Amino acid sequence: MNMSAFLTEFVGTALLITLGTGVVANVLLAKTKGNNSGLIVIAFGWAMAVYLGVSASLALGGKGHLNPAVTLSALLYSNIDDGIVLEMIAGQFAGAILGSFIAFVAYKQHFDATEDKDLKLAVFATAPAIRNRTWNLATEIIGTFILVLGASLLSLAKSNTGQLGALPVGLIVLAIGLSLGGPTGYAINPARDLGPRIAHFILPIKNKRDSDWGYSWIPVIGPIIGALIAAYIFKLL
Repeated sequence: MNMSAFLTEFVGTALLITLGTGVVANVLLAKTKGNNSGLIVIAFGWAMAVYLGVSASLALGGKGHLNPAVTLSALLYSNIDDGIVLEMIAGQFAGAILGSFIAFVAYKQHFDATEDKDLKLAVFATAPAIRNRTWNLATEIIGTFILVLGASLLSLAKSNTGQLGALPVGLIVLAIGLSLGGPTGYAINPARDLGPRIAHFILPIKNKRDSDWGYSWIPVIGPIIGALIAAYIFKLL
């Protein structure tokens, strides 16, 4: 195993998911300081979580993907070494599960104080506002397409100017959350959704519901499709 590829994605994704699930917990769970502060707070929290996670991964010498859909699209349409792909994806999922555990520990008392089982699940995993598999899948494809195409274009700008870092990627995520987050909660990352969903299933959360496995494939398959389409179009451009 390439431990460097694993660890850089693991650390970055753990930071991403700790802060990402943490901001959702702060907004949704009972008796928190940020209770009911809304989608804008969640979107800003996730954006800054992406900035920190990507920055940390890059600082450690990694790729800063933190997203299996991004890694798979890079495998097909970029020059990434295929020998590190599995290690990177393993690091992303492991980091996502760990980050969820950390956020749970931080908000344990608030999970206990929250009666709504759906809100407890929503801290960990996305769910559609209107459940329709076709349209929910389309939303995740569109959101991830914009993420990957935008980030790819920014990487091109970085190579030309040398001035762009991880912050613009966080701003793309912020824009996606505010503009396209309404229908499904914008997973746009298989590890971001499936890792915490697994954590929800495992953790001893008081009075929790099932982990909604019937929906779980959509925030996995949708982002992968969207990322592959975006990478293909970027290569054509």
